[in-house]
Amino acid sequence: MQMQFNIAEEPEALSKEKGRLLFAGETDFVKGVVAMDGVPDADRMEVCFAGRSNVGKSTLINALTGRKGLARASNTPGRTQEINYFTAGDEHYLVDLPGYGYANAPLPVVEKWQRLLKQYLSGRQTLRRAFVLIDARHGVKKVDEEIMSLLDSSAVIFQAVLTKADKVKEKERFEVIEQVKSKLAAHPAAYPELVITSSEKGWGIETLRAIIATLE
Repeated sequence: MQMQFNIAEEPEALSKEKGRLLFAGETDFVKGVVAMDGVPDADRMEVCFAGRSNVGKSTLINALTGRKGLARASNTPGRTQEINYFTAGDEHYLVDLPGYGYANAPLPVVEKWQRLLKQYLSGRQTLRRAFVLIDARHGVKKVDEEIMSLLDSSAVIFQAVLTKADKVKEKERFEVIEQVKSKLAAHPAAYPELVITSSEKGWGIETLRAIIATLE
């Protein structure tokens, strides 16, 4: 039986308030790591953000935290070469993973990043959910399916987040959402709710905050 994928609804008042409080607290950059021996102690729950280069990961993290310059956004694909750790309140880490699908990066660099990504996903016990960001203008591409398969094999639950949803018309957005749903159906680790966001317009930010704040 194929799993049904729905769009995440507006959070209830209590969940929304938990999300507000989590991100109203102190949010700081901790460190960027290039090897697993550099990751912080596994003493907090963490969520990670994965997505191909220029999908808007840094911009989304900035929107969630309400701090415009917290995560460095870049127009150069592959600029984020480290796993970047941020605190959210006293009990959470937000983790910005290197962008994948590096068109301009040398092959040895790509292989190193991919190796680090696999080690992180398979070896971090405090990781509660991965958010896989999909550009609403393009839908799921081959490189997105590769990261989803990696999450399947690592047994990490992931939730798809459409970014830049304000950049497409409603009809096109509907078509992309249907394409994303059909692709997710092939992945056992996919959580059956999509979050539709626009960092620019603020769409879906409260919903995503509430999801993160209420994870067990």
